[in-house]
Amino acid sequence: MRAQEHAAGTDVLAGRGLAADVELVGARKAYGDVVAVDDVSLAVGRGEFFTLLGPSGSGKTTTLRLVGGFEQPDAGLIRLAGADITRTPPYARDVNTVFQDYALFPHMTVAENVAYGLRVRGVGRAQRARAVEEVLHTVRLEGLGGRKPVQLSGGQRQRVALARAIVNSPRVLLLDEPLGALDLKLRQEMQVFLKSLQRELGMTFLYVTHDQEEALTMSDRIAVFNHGRVEQVGAPAEVYDRPATEFVAGFVGTSNIVEREGRRVCVRPERIVLGGGGEQATVDDAVFVGAFTRYLLRTDRGERLTVVQQSNGRALARGERVGVSWRPEDAFQLPGEGR
Repeated sequence: MRAQEHAAGTDVLAGRGLAADVELVGARKAYGDVVAVDDVSLAVGRGEFFTLLGPSGSGKTTTLRLVGGFEQPDAGLIRLAGADITRTPPYARDVNTVFQDYALFPHMTVAENVAYGLRVRGVGRAQRARAVEEVLHTVRLEGLGGRKPVQLSGGQRQRVALARAIVNSPRVLLLDEPLGALDLKLRQEMQVFLKSLQRELGMTFLYVTHDQEEALTMSDRIAVFNHGRVEQVGAPAEVYDRPATEFVAGFVGTSNIVEREGRRVCVRPERIVLGGGGEQATVDDAVFVGAFTRYLLRTDRGERLTVVQQSNGRALARGERVGVSWRPEDAFQLPGEGR
């Protein structure tokens, strides 16, 4: 994403009445011959839940570490609330980080873990105690201050890590795959909790994940990373419904990319209608997933399609013939493809 695209990003924020809390302009970071972050420019608005989404090795975590000061860029600028912090050490940046492994001190109680940063800063005992009590209430951990981390569930330990990170009221909270160690049900519960917490605090969250559903569920905006570059920035619905590249179309959700009238277009699985005429296809497989069934089809043109349909009756059987169709407005042409 070039400097002019960064300017466009700041214009988007201005149009929404938001000042930029975090800015990266032409940031680059290489490790030997491997370029982890390649000319990345982003503008994150004050109070946004902004997610860096991409597969392993795409550059999203390195970008977060650049903002946190844990890595120094080889080129480019990093700003926090308009101030250049490119060479500012981590401890002098008004940001805190929540890691996937929580990084709690096992020998300390919950309250001692949460108060640790305040104690390092020289905050008095009475003031620390009040701040800890307030933040434990905020993260729904009232009455657990005297426990050790080993006595808590995974979700509770994650909330302790959050409490420790927000007790100092940083301008920006950096979250590096914080839900990755939780099971599916708890992860989904924590997604709802994190988003409600972010709204309640009004704090800027810069969040890293490889989980597309997590990004779509929680974010105000998403930056999709691939090979160290940003392929698209936008609201969840925009990124999902109008992907800017074929990579985004394939990574964020499932896409069917087909050729019609000399154009390669993308159709989402839930937008394809089964039955009632249209092109003919054969059911190669049917996967029951509770509320919906996922069908893998092979059209008479030889194309492979994934179709999602609500589980509300008889499922199609393998080998069954079925018509497939979609509305013209649901088949969108990817940028850069032939007109």
